[in-house]
Amino acid sequence: MIAKLSGLIDSVGTNYVIIDVNGVGYLVYASSRTLAKIGSKKGTPVSLLIETIVREDQITLYGFADAAEKEWFLILCTVQGVGAKVAQAILAAVPADRLPVVIASQDKAAIKMADGVGEKLAVRIITELKEKAGKMALGQAATEQAQSATGKKGKGSAPVAELPITASNDAVSALINLGYGRSEAFSAVADVLREKGDNLPLGDLIRESLKELSA
Repeated sequence: MIAKLSGLIDSVGTNYVIIDVNGVGYLVYASSRTLAKIGSKKGTPVSLLIETIVREDQITLYGFADAAEKEWFLILCTVQGVGAKVAQAILAAVPADRLPVVIASQDKAAIKMADGVGEKLAVRIITELKEKAGKMALGQAATEQAQSATGKKGKGSAPVAELPITASNDAVSALINLGYGRSEAFSAVADVLREKGDNLPLGDLIRESLKELSA
C-alpha cells in the first residue's frame, strides 16, 4: 500500500493532481483545500499523505496535505452513504480542524454546503459522529490548555484526558437558546474551557462564553 508520495507536480485538475515520482506519474485525488495548498505550478515539489483504496476493478489514491484531513476522511467514510467522493467534498466545504466543532454542535447547514450532501445524509453524519466529534473538539481544547499552562507544544506534550461534555453541552444549549449559532456557541465554550479550565460552574461557563462571543 502507498502511504505517502513525494515528487513533483506534473499537472493539476479540478479534483486531482498527477505527481511525478522519478518519472512515474501517480494520479491522486484530493480535496480543493489540499490542491490549493500545494498549488498548480508544474515542477513544484509536493508531498502528500496517501490513502490507498483497493477495489476489484481499480486502485485509487487519495491525497491529503496533513494528517488531520486524512483522519477525518477515514472517519467520514465510516458513515453509510459517505464514500470517498462525498468525504472529500465535505473536507472541501469544512476544514478538518473545524469539523469536530461543526459536527458536535450539530451544524447541519455547514455539512450540507458540501456537494452531494442533503438533509438526510447530514443528519446521519451528525448522529453517528457527534459523540466522537465532541470528545475530539473538547479534548483538543484541553490539550491546548495544558500546553499553555506547561509551556509545551507539539510532540513533546503529555497526553491530556478528554473533557466531560455534559456541562459544555448545557452551556452550548443555553447559548443557542439566546440566539447564537451552534458552531459559534460550541467554539466559544471550547475557548473558555481552554483558557479557564474545565472546573467552571455552568453559570460561569455560560457567562464567560457570552463574553467570548461579544468580544
